Amino acid sequence: MESSLTSCARAEPFHTITPLLESWALSQVAGMTVFLKYENVQPAGSFKIQGIGHFCQEMAKKGCRHLVCSSGGNAGIAAAYAARKLGIPATIVLPEGTSPQVVRRLQGEGAEVQLTGKVWDEASLKAQELAKRDGWVNVPPFDHPLIWEGHASLVRELKAALGTPPGALVLAVGGGGLLAGVSAGLAEVGWQHVPIIAVETQGAHCFNAAIKAGRLVTLPDITSVAKSLGAKTVAARALACTQELEIISEVVEDVQAVSAVQQFLDDERMLVEPACGAALAVIYSGLLERLQAEGRLSPSLASVVVIVCGGNSVDSGGLQALKAQLGQS
Repeated sequence: MESSLTSCARAEPFHTITPLLESWALSQVAGMTVFLKYENVQPAGSFKIQGIGHFCQEMAKKGCRHLVCSSGGNAGIAAAYAARKLGIPATIVLPEGTSPQVVRRLQGEGAEVQLTGKVWDEASLKAQELAKRDGWVNVPPFDHPLIWEGHASLVRELKAALGTPPGALVLAVGGGGLLAGVSAGLAEVGWQHVPIIAVETQGAHCFNAAIKAGRLVTLPDITSVAKSLGAKTVAARALACTQELEIISEVVEDVQAVSAVQQFLDDERMLVEPACGAALAVIYSGLLERLQAEGRLSPSLASVVVIVCGGNSVDSGGLQALKAQLGQS
């Protein structure tokens, strides 16, 4: 009985098809139709479960006996969730400053939690070391073809819901896994002409820095409050996508991202993290309008889709603390 249940669990993806809803409030701000793809309501709280769930299922088929994942939070929760569903133990390695609610959530999923280093890159080295053990597999948070393959399903869902392509797609970039997956998905459904507005916060802007340099760049440190975007180097695949699709890389300030989190909470009654606020800031800060005025986006844009990527590492107290830290009342 157990084995048939396990094989059945492996066959079905772990993510759910999330709502795509037109936002009246954001459409008013943007002056066009804004659709929100609510990946924050995934069972593991972020878009990460699409790619990481797919990766973990494939590794389980190959006989993996223990999953290890380094994470700023969301990837680790997705890996721990997938491990619990697969009946495989998981060890999640996080930077020392990770929020207590993320640690509690991981422990609630049955994962062992280790805190190592100041930033994700240091936690990643520890995870790679652990993965040398027999039967252990390192789950890359964003940099693997299986991860991108999983994230591409998000675009298939968009096509099924919308039918016709949107005028543009807005997403946040951390390590670049979502960007790589969405790019693959757009090509797959024949929507490769849809421009992607890829947003980072200043201080976690490894993708923007790479585009400007024309090669991968490693940031000296992550200074942004958007810790979920905290990879010091973007995936090489994300940079390669800029040669294949129209990708507009933009950087917003922490203040704009956190302000967008507060406005989104007031408008849609949903609390998301600053990493997600970076994407929402495209609408709230008037960036979309500026891109149109500069001729980088069509002035006759009819609609835009914003991927609401997640909200695991924030609560109401945390939002107030961030606002105080950034001098917002």
